[in-house]
Amino acid sequence: MTVPAKYGLGPIKVAAITGGKVEMTAPLTGSGYSVSGCSGGGGVSSQGGGGVNFNCGEGPAATINDAMKLKVAEVLDASAVLRIEPAG
Repeated sequence: MTVPAKYGLGPIKVAAITGGKVEMTAPLTGSGYSVSGCSGGGGVSSQGGGGVNFNCGEGPAATINDAMKLKVAEVLDASAVLRIEPAG
């Protein structure tokens, strides 16, 4: 999923959907990275080469880079519905 450059991430790719969580990766396009509010025990870790890996379950939207909200609206067997919008 391509996101606007102002969010500080390149295209978000879904790496896996397991156990009700969506694992995603994205290259960083800015100098910093932050995420808060992933439900379902979501977390983030830095990848080599300026990218991030994060996973979120269904629930409230996570705020990424204080600029974007990403919500996992629904997780099905092998697919998920993701929603993004500006934070604030």
